[in-house]
Amino acid sequence: MRNILFILAILISWGSLAQHPLKIAVISDTHYLSKKLATDGSALQNFEAGTGRNVEDLHQVLSQVLSELEAQQPDILLIAGDITNHGERDSHIDITAKLKPLAENGTRIFVVPGNHDVNVPNPKAYIADKPTPTTSISAQEFEEIYAPFGYNDAIKRDTASLSYVAEVNDSIWLLSIDSNKYKEHTTSTISSGRILPETMSWILDILEEANSKDILVMGLMHHGLVEHMPYQSTFMSDYLIDNWKNNAEILANNGLKVIFTGHFHSNDITLLTTSQGNEIYDIETGSLAGYPFPYRLMTLQDNKLNIESYFIDSIPGKQNLQEEYRFKAEKIGRRIAQSKINSMSLPIPTDLKDLLIDMLVKMQILHMKGDEKVDAEMQQMIEQLSDVLGDPNASIDSFKLDFPPADNFVEIEL
Repeated sequence: MRNILFILAILISWGSLAQHPLKIAVISDTHYLSKKLATDGSALQNFEAGTGRNVEDLHQVLSQVLSELEAQQPDILLIAGDITNHGERDSHIDITAKLKPLAENGTRIFVVPGNHDVNVPNPKAYIADKPTPTTSISAQEFEEIYAPFGYNDAIKRDTASLSYVAEVNDSIWLLSIDSNKYKEHTTSTISSGRILPETMSWILDILEEANSKDILVMGLMHHGLVEHMPYQSTFMSDYLIDNWKNNAEILANNGLKVIFTGHFHSNDITLLTTSQGNEIYDIETGSLAGYPFPYRLMTLQDNKLNIESYFIDSIPGKQNLQEEYRFKAEKIGRRIAQSKINSMSLPIPTDLKDLLIDMLVKMQILHMKGDEKVDAEMQQMIEQLSDVLGDPNASIDSFKLDFPPADNFVEIEL
């Protein structure tokens, strides 16, 4: 009998050392607009035409994602900011009500604000014929409204921002970093982000303590920490935090190995290796307010993170959701690309300008879904560009769209 008890004790002890798999879900940029603020009329029609978002479609997409997550039963759900359309108080309150059933089902939910969530100067209701002003929220109100979704679980709080640390389990902490500039909002929101010096000092203290206790820290932040595509910091710097490379190196060298981000409305994973040989992964999740409507499900066990991506292809009454919203994304992307190139006042012929716009739109659409590949259409554009520029060496091999690792289905070591 003693031998049997001894063997059982060894087995129990061994089992307690094995890390229980942690199931993680991530969504981002829901841009939720309360139904109280959107009724049929020319105001709503103009808003939907300008943004490419049908409010009812987005409500159905979010409901479907939350229903699928209830079935999957993740341990935690991370929401990487831009929770609301434009900071409307009603939108904040109503989306917490939509999240409540998932929380009651056993999933712990953690949020971080985005640039569209706090101290927004001009939130609107779209009722009848004209947009009308509505109420935004302060940083304190954000903390109060989302108390059940991170702030009540905080074991440490930053006094300079809405950043906090929560204990996921005995061996994992979640570091939620507020990277927004809402204190500087005056007449409009500020898209770019930063980590305040005081917040960085606080973060480094957290990482030092975690390292001393052999605790893995996962980051959560709205803005990108690391470049996700070539020249992103040159042409689209608003989607990265200020001084991104230096900040990424500091965080990686102090033990942060992974951070979950949003903001760029794209499904992409990128890796930065510092000069000291330390690595940090930036796992960016696309928007549930537009193409390709992604969310992620991951399993973390023994410091291996297995990542899977899912896309909402249809909703009731709309079986071609992906195609419809890809077309909308292309249309809006073309408008933005034209504005960007025209603002640069480049002395280039019209045919080259048109080709550059076509390529920018194509690159962005590919990037939004992740795992970009140079297809036949892109190859033709590259060949046309090489002809115009007189560069016979341009080819698929010399044209890089994506950084490693894979974006949608991959396992990474932390």
